[in-house]
Amino acid sequence: MKNKKLKAKLSPLQAYMSPTPALAKKLGDSLLGVSTMVTASAIGADMDWLSYLSLFIGVVGKFMTNMFTINK
Repeated sequence: MKNKKLKAKLSPLQAYMSPTPALAKKLGDSLLGVSTMVTASAIGADMDWLSYLSLFIGVVGKFMTNMFTINK
């Protein structure tokens, strides 16, 4: 009984550590790259809210693409 609960708890961690599909990697890298450029432009234009928002979206987007896995 305890083994089933332990496996259920480890499954999100195992999903995070498994290989990420190429399309998800490209999407995450593109999102992070665009958000970096928008953040730099927003800092130059003195728009603090836009710089924080784009930085947050880029980092969270990159992190979330690690949750995609290849189903076997």
